[in-house]
Amino acid sequence: MSDETTEPTPPADELSAAEVSEQKAVRLSKRERLISSGREAYPVAVPVTTTIPALREKYGHLVTDDTTGDVVGIAGRMVFARNTGKLCFATLQAGDGSRVQAMVSLAEVGQESLDEWKEFTDLGDHVFVSGEVISSRRGELSVLVRQWQIASKAVLPLPNLHSDLSDESRVRSRYLDLILREQARFTVRARAKVNASLRATFAAQDYLEVETPMLQVMHGGASARPFATHSNAFDTELFLRIAPELFLKRAVVGGVDRVFEINRNFRNEGADSTHSPEFAMLEAYEAYGDYNRMADLTQQLVQNAALAVAGQLVVTWADGTEYDLGGDWDRVSMYESAAAASGLDITPDSPCDYLLAEAAKVGIEVEHPTHGKLVEELWEHFVKPNLTRPTFVMDFPVDTSPLVRDHRTIAGVVEKWDLYIRGFELATGYSELVDPVIQRERFVEQALLASQGDVEAMRLDEEFLRALEHGMPPTGGIGLGIDRLLMAITGLGIRETILFPLVK
Repeated sequence: MSDETTEPTPPADELSAAEVSEQKAVRLSKRERLISSGREAYPVAVPVTTTIPALREKYGHLVTDDTTGDVVGIAGRMVFARNTGKLCFATLQAGDGSRVQAMVSLAEVGQESLDEWKEFTDLGDHVFVSGEVISSRRGELSVLVRQWQIASKAVLPLPNLHSDLSDESRVRSRYLDLILREQARFTVRARAKVNASLRATFAAQDYLEVETPMLQVMHGGASARPFATHSNAFDTELFLRIAPELFLKRAVVGGVDRVFEINRNFRNEGADSTHSPEFAMLEAYEAYGDYNRMADLTQQLVQNAALAVAGQLVVTWADGTEYDLGGDWDRVSMYESAAAASGLDITPDSPCDYLLAEAAKVGIEVEHPTHGKLVEELWEHFVKPNLTRPTFVMDFPVDTSPLVRDHRTIAGVVEKWDLYIRGFELATGYSELVDPVIQRERFVEQALLASQGDVEAMRLDEEFLRALEHGMPPTGGIGLGIDRLLMAITGLGIRETILFPLVK
């Protein structure tokens, strides 16, 4: 409990335009007077000697009315204030949300400095204070200020720290969300821990991290609608990549036997609670691995990331729900699980007309229907809603997986899995197709679909085929959504796990 009792400023997104304009005018006037008085409103630096988190860690043991004799210089954003006659209180907040109280007294700073504090400081300002570390009469860790300085003058008011921003305001003004909400600060730090954990897991297994082009002359590596743009320098149409797969495989051909990339992908498709047009993706490839090896690796990557964020494999989501990411995860056959759940004859040999009729009975509509698309839609209808534990769904139809090796024992099926956690697809893994002749046939089939209007179909990529023709070793590959991995660990929606999501 701090020593101040300030009534916070009303939420900025609840103020009228006139009220915001009035408050801005008042603060701009303070800025001008501050500068005219010889002080700086935006100094290039202030003489900090420690941080608020470090201060709390070192002096958190102090009890009521303790003194230390230690003088520090700290800076933070002023989020609460109470100005009285001879003693003013302010709470300074660091970027991680930790706080310390500043006490500005007549006895320590003198009348002129105290008057300037009252005149020039506002909630939202970044303020530097220097003084002795003490504990107040209410037991609040404090700095008894001897000198102070504006570090950055805020000319717009902060929202109310006790009232949540609307969901839309949180997304559009993430900087305010980070100031106000502990969950937002936790999420941005959790994401950094996840990425560090992924890289550490790969480094321990001799993987190399690379970067591949985001602007590509031909989109490929997944079935998705691309974003198109134009290069003035080359006078040609280019595409924002939908996946790094075809370039990472070129690296494997070149001898980079264990390779991964964490970077952005772009798909010109819908946005909802699990999809964003721009998203972060991990892809990795291992020479002489297969989809079983990559499933083992993916489980290790996810579990290590959960440990890095939560310290355990039973994670607690934002709504308080617990979810167990521990143990060995289930592996089920797509065809067998779909047939068992639906009671239908769903096999690799099921005719397309039969599947189309059964899909229509349950209200499933598929644009440009094929055997594989219908099987996957029926599986999603009958099986997906009932998955609770983390589950690898194994062995997909060949016609929806043009970059995947044929199953070693089951005709019409490829060695591919999708990992489902929390009801959504988190990752996918392949035994990669490395035969350039079969790959060309698959690309031709995709090109035919594209000519028939399927905007998600891949194009014939001669440069990639040329690379394969130089010999690619047997390889396993995975693709894992970073945003969705955060969703699985935190229980948040995708717009919460992306720091600055795309909004209209």
